[in-house]
Amino acid sequence: MSAGRVTSPVPPEAPPADPDDPVVAAERRWTEEVLRPALAKAPERKDQFTTLGQIPVDRLYTPRSSKGGPERIGAPGQYPYTRGIHPTMYQGRLWSMRMFSGFGTPEDTNRRFRYLLSHGESGLSIAFDDPTLYGIDADDREAIGEVGKCGVNVSSLDDMRRLLRGIPLDRVTTSMTINGPANIVWGMFILAGEASGVAPDQLGGTTQNDILKEYIAQKEFLYPPRPALRLVTDTIEYATRHLPKWNPVSISGYHIREAGSTAVQELAFTLADGLTYVEEAVRRGMDVDEFAPRLSFFFNSHNDLFEEIAKFRAARRLWARTLKDRFGARKERSLWLRFHTQTAGCSCTAQQPELNIVRTTIQALAGVLGGTQSLHTNSYDEALQLPSEDAVRIALRTQQILAYESGVPETVDPFGGSYYVEWLTDRMEEEAQRYFDRIDELGGTVAAIEQGFFQREIQEASFRYQRAVDSGEEKVVGVNAYRVDAPIRVPRLKITEAARREQSRRLKALRTRRNAAKHRAALERLERVAATESDNTMPAVLEALRAKATLGEIVRSFQSVFGRYRERSMY
Repeated sequence: MSAGRVTSPVPPEAPPADPDDPVVAAERRWTEEVLRPALAKAPERKDQFTTLGQIPVDRLYTPRSSKGGPERIGAPGQYPYTRGIHPTMYQGRLWSMRMFSGFGTPEDTNRRFRYLLSHGESGLSIAFDDPTLYGIDADDREAIGEVGKCGVNVSSLDDMRRLLRGIPLDRVTTSMTINGPANIVWGMFILAGEASGVAPDQLGGTTQNDILKEYIAQKEFLYPPRPALRLVTDTIEYATRHLPKWNPVSISGYHIREAGSTAVQELAFTLADGLTYVEEAVRRGMDVDEFAPRLSFFFNSHNDLFEEIAKFRAARRLWARTLKDRFGARKERSLWLRFHTQTAGCSCTAQQPELNIVRTTIQALAGVLGGTQSLHTNSYDEALQLPSEDAVRIALRTQQILAYESGVPETVDPFGGSYYVEWLTDRMEEEAQRYFDRIDELGGTVAAIEQGFFQREIQEASFRYQRAVDSGEEKVVGVNAYRVDAPIRVPRLKITEAARREQSRRLKALRTRRNAAKHRAALERLERVAATESDNTMPAVLEALRAKATLGEIVRSFQSVFGRYRERSMY
């Protein structure tokens, strides 16, 4: 992103009050005849109400509150897609129910996948453990105590084949939450598909592969930002040429929000990252309409129902306008902001964990009312452990009740036209625009990362919220309000060191049986391609995987060319 590039017209100011306007007259009568006597009897609970993200909220919203008319809001399936990207939305097709899952060995997670599919899940979402996320093999000393603990361990192509065994990859789409080594793990998936008889052009799914938000929030980066951005662009180019059903990047605000950002920061920082990927692909020589239809997004859904709905609506409008006005996108699908939603893990509490079922329901409802394309609902025990089978089943059933019993999917954008929601959508867009301007002034997204801008903004927002919780100003039920001393009882899921022992044994056997010369030659070629700064690295990654190179070995080869990255302190 560079200065002046984001094009989001600021909505017009509301016209001055006309005393003869019947709406103005009705507001005046209500204030004098109803409101003032009520306030005289009982004051309001606060001097100022706000959203969770500290946007001031007025007492009442009226037809005069929204600054734009029907043309600004549009209609479902119509530019700028404020009300949804499809004309019929869930009347035509429900959102995908995609539960984020992974633990232990590939076989352990394969069994969980089959369990969820048998209970009505409509797509897979793979959670990887920390060693995999950091590009470390299971038998590395740095992996001790972490293998399989917060996701599934995948250290080799053979592991990926075990993970997907028996899964119909031509009929079930798969999302993989992997970033630093995303190109390598995606390569494993492509080759595992080929081994099961599914050609690359038949594979459907998503790699998160959003490296910019790693520097901003999650911190699972392997290389400096600029070469890491080059690898993401390689995957966009390779997917466009060879995997037309694959989403090569899921631009992720989820982790930005989990790190403590506000809803506006999540919205603005996520779109800034996405526009940077578009800019890099265009700089590579690609036409925006070649690849933009396969870009997707991943957002958090937190507790403030209306703020979340407005965030999703504003995101669609901002993305569509910017792709059209700035990049000249012509295809309708290039303008669509398609997104997955996950309920807020950071809102889950270890105290009274059953209350997380209620929080998750509200958050899932916001995602659906905001027009999400797929949804993960957190399990109530996630503040304590990886989800047990009982907890993950309840989380999935929460989605199914929303889909089949609540009536919410029966009409499109049911809050469209709400005085408050339309005002808040406008306000979210305006606040995001202010962030875009600040990022541009700093020289763009990568420069802002290197200067610590995003990190400081999130730290400050997180500190403000935690201070409000500590003081009791912000109530969290079961934590600083309505506490109980009853013991916590949840079914336990225990992950032992057996996963590390088994994965280490397999890696030792893999290294023994592979062709050493072929393996060495493949890694040397990978390093030569990486050093060119222009050749696409994906073919060399696939060659290294075919030569039985492990995840850690390929990462180290890239690091020998790109170096490592140490973030500067932001305190």
